[in-house]
Amino acid sequence: MEAAISSSTSGVGGCPDVGGYRVTPMDHHPKFEHSRFIGDKRTQLVYDLDEWDDRSIIDEIVADGVGLSFGPDTLAEARNRGYSLAKPGSRRRHRKPRA
Repeated sequence: MEAAISSSTSGVGGCPDVGGYRVTPMDHHPKFEHSRFIGDKRTQLVYDLDEWDDRSIIDEIVADGVGLSFGPDTLAEARNRGYSLAKPGSRRRHRKPRA
C-alpha cells in the first residue's frame, strides 16, 4: 500500500486515509493502472474502476484483449463513443469487436 503524505481526511486523490494508508476500492489492473474508465468492446459497457468491485470481469476483459481506455479518461468521453456505464448485474450480449 502507498503511504499517505497528507494528514487531510480526504486523503491522496480523494481516497480516504485509514491508519496512514491510502485506501482504494479496487487496485487497477496493471495494463490500465492509469485509467479510471475501461470499456468492453464486446458489450459497449464502460466500467468505473474506482467504483467497481468485481475484479473477475476486468480480468476477463484484459485476457480477451477487448479492453479500451479513453482519452480524456472521463465518463463523458466514453458516452461520446457510445458506451454505457456498467452497473452490477447489468448484462449485454457479447459481440465480436470490429476493430
